[in-house]
Amino acid sequence: LEPGDKLPTAREVVEATAINPNTVLKAYRELEREGLVEAKRGLGTFIRKSLGGAPAESPLHAELADWARRAREAGMERDDATALFSAVLEEHFKGEEHV
Repeated sequence: LEPGDKLPTAREVVEATAINPNTVLKAYRELEREGLVEAKRGLGTFIRKSLGGAPAESPLHAELADWARRAREAGMERDDATALFSAVLEEHFKGEEHV
């Protein structure tokens, strides 16, 4: 989804997925609290910003893909690579909330 896109109503999500309505409403509130969506009374809920700050064509994507390839070639398992990457993120983004 891109900024400006309209989310389906909570009722539409419930009907399509059979998820508990309270769970859907809680998720929408959490998205709004995090600043990812904006509810406009009578109009619906709209995407304000996306989580993806680095598109696939970004140089950072290419560097990360290269790192993942090298980690795999070095014999690193997926879970170990995920743990290492997560540890580095924690180290560099201390104190920031994440979704």
